[in-house]
Amino acid sequence: MDILFHLSGENAGPLLLGFGAACHRAGVSWACFLTNDGVKVLADKAVRSVLKDAQRTVVCEHSWKRHMGKAEIPVERGSQTTNSILMAEADQVVSL
Repeated sequence: MDILFHLSGENAGPLLLGFGAACHRAGVSWACFLTNDGVKVLADKAVRSVLKDAQRTVVCEHSWKRHMGKAEIPVERGSQTTNSILMAEADQVVSL
C-alpha cells in the first residue's frame, strides 16, 4: 500500500476526510489504523464513508474498549501487532 494513516487523536477526523478523498481521486492505495482516542472518529458517519475507499481499516481493540465501551466495532478489529504489520507494508506513514 502507498500510505498508512495512523490516527491517534480524536480531532483527526476532518484531516482523514480530506486525505482519504485526495487518495481516492489520485488512485493512491491507503489503509488506516486507529488507536488511543483516535477511535472516536468512527462515530462520524462521514469518516466511516471515506474509510470505505481504504484498502484496510483496523481499530485497536483495547483503545476501542477504553473509549467506546461495548459499542459495535464498525471496522476490522486488531492490535498493536496489526499496527506494526501495516506500518511494514506501507510505503509512507502519516500520523494524525
